[in-house]
Amino acid sequence: MTATGSDPMRIVHGECVAEMAKLPDKSVDLIFADPPYNLQLGGGLRRPEGSEVDAVDDEWDRFDSFAAYDEFSRSWLGEARRILKDTGSLWVIGSYHNIFRVGATLQDLGYWILNDIIWRKTNPMPNFKGTRFTNAHETLIWCAKSEQARYRFNYHAMKALNDDLQMRSDWSIPLCTGAEREKLNGRKAHPTQKPEELLYRVLLACSEPGDLVLDPFLGSGTTGAVAKRLGRRFMGIEREETYIGVARSRIERARQVELDALEISRGRRAQPRVPFGALLETGLIRPGTPLWDARRRFEARVRADGSILHGKEAGSIHKIGAQVQNAPSCNGWTFWHMEEAGSLMPLDALRQRYRDQQQTG
Repeated sequence: MTATGSDPMRIVHGECVAEMAKLPDKSVDLIFADPPYNLQLGGGLRRPEGSEVDAVDDEWDRFDSFAAYDEFSRSWLGEARRILKDTGSLWVIGSYHNIFRVGATLQDLGYWILNDIIWRKTNPMPNFKGTRFTNAHETLIWCAKSEQARYRFNYHAMKALNDDLQMRSDWSIPLCTGAEREKLNGRKAHPTQKPEELLYRVLLACSEPGDLVLDPFLGSGTTGAVAKRLGRRFMGIEREETYIGVARSRIERARQVELDALEISRGRRAQPRVPFGALLETGLIRPGTPLWDARRRFEARVRADGSILHGKEAGSIHKIGAQVQNAPSCNGWTFWHMEEAGSLMPLDALRQRYRDQQQTG
């Protein structure tokens, strides 16, 4: 994988702000960012029996002051907003050390916060000193470019993923352990490797196959591995050469699922609009066909122009459906039925038949 050409899986070695500055305006569909947390650790951490905890104490996580960290956040978030498509969205993950400062910066720059997601770790690291509560969660902020942005959200896919229940903003997912944890010389390859389950939800919720996903803090490559599995294009930026090697190997091992399996559940609003007249034009229904409601209380007949006639009143399937019920509105697709093989079939089933024909044709 290289940083040049049309490779769908690109890794760039460099500083995130400088590398994002090279990208065109409005060229990225989704950004997932796991920036330095600025943990401000004052010395090593040890377990009660004396062993050392493999925690974050790397140089890349150190900033001279909160002001320096805020300036860094403004720089990379500013570039992120420039390169993000108007329909795209940005996800940032952090802990109590940094996420509130990042959230304020997001709002200062004009982003519109859509949700904060609580990642509740089912297997958190204990507080070994016993001086505080166990830190058992991290926070993800999901935002659009502006309040008016028409961002992507695959609501029905998230509902299907959650046993057909609306997905909530608290996600119970274990820390990355076992075979998923990348190792280097027998130790963790990266101290804050995120579980693939977490990124799977993010990418499935806010992107489509073929979309370009950017991770400006690539780390061990979790975002890239999941992007490849889900058929997304990917670009990752990383300043630490050691992590690049780990991420490259990991992404190369990832396998994309079959194309037909990438299709997701969608609501009716996501389906192509079908005018009633299209059913007449394709011969799925003919002028003069009688229509009834489900209980055969009302009858109307289809006219050549796509209107229907009930008594002396003519109009759309929705207008006439509302009139016969003395209702303010009506969904004519589900109210009116036609007879087929001796039983009544709602027009909505005929509309779906039309859609199926268009897809196969």
